[in-house]
Amino acid sequence: MRLLVTGANGQVARALLDRAGQFPEFNVVALGRPQLDLENTATTLSAIAHVRPDFIVNAAAYTAVDMAEQEPMRAFAINRDGAAAVAAAAQEVGAPLIHISTDYVFSGSKRSAYSESDEAKPLGAYGKSKLEGEIAVRSVNPGALILRTSWIYSPFSNNFVKTILRLATERPQLRVVADQFGNPTSALDLADAILRIAPSVREGVGAGTILHIAGTGSVNWFGLARHVLETSKLCGGPWADVVPLTTSDYAAPALRPANSQLDTSAFAARFAFTLPAWRKSVEETVRRLTAGPM
Repeated sequence: MRLLVTGANGQVARALLDRAGQFPEFNVVALGRPQLDLENTATTLSAIAHVRPDFIVNAAAYTAVDMAEQEPMRAFAINRDGAAAVAAAAQEVGAPLIHISTDYVFSGSKRSAYSESDEAKPLGAYGKSKLEGEIAVRSVNPGALILRTSWIYSPFSNNFVKTILRLATERPQLRVVADQFGNPTSALDLADAILRIAPSVREGVGAGTILHIAGTGSVNWFGLARHVLETSKLCGGPWADVVPLTTSDYAAPALRPANSQLDTSAFAARFAFTLPAWRKSVEETVRRLTAGPM
């Protein structure tokens, strides 16, 4: 099965390439700019038509949450219009589509985990652009499966875990927000899940639905940073003290949900599995990044 994933340099695409060897039935093709540029509809349509994949995962996105407040038009061009172009191209070539979305479509005002039926009410330009992307994808490709996930990290590209490890080599103490809660999700675990469910999705399972998929268990950014560095220390990697601070202390340009935990029970019911516990997957990623024994 030829699986095309957009966003070749992103975490999900690189994770799919990394995991593809464990799923020999898949030939994973990752495309990104300039061959497939979500800001250029013509390249998107022609690239997908040329590859003629059996399955498409749209993992390309504008993910700079703070920068999106300064350039919202670009965020919407990629996350809404570009997503719609991928969805239309998937429809044209007859390839089932999984579109990756985000927990930031929610406001964070709910005290418990968000289910798929909860109202999406994003706080910032990034979340709004992703929500409109979901709407656009469903409009042009009603059979698409939309997977909302959260707090993605991996050994690849830029992400929170890699940033914490880098900063620990530069500073003896790190200050990290402790009043925002979510589900850290390994891109490698997400890639495993996508490859595992793809045959069922090709048969129509989950078509036209939105499902939540994320690492099992929740934590705040402070707790995640502390676990990253405790694991790193055991591996002989960098370590620094971590001090909690509040969202108001951090004063980022974009508002972020205080609680973006995702209820993944609907995904588990549909496909009969859940992602591993976040702590275990973080440890595996840190070990890989530090290249040291536990």
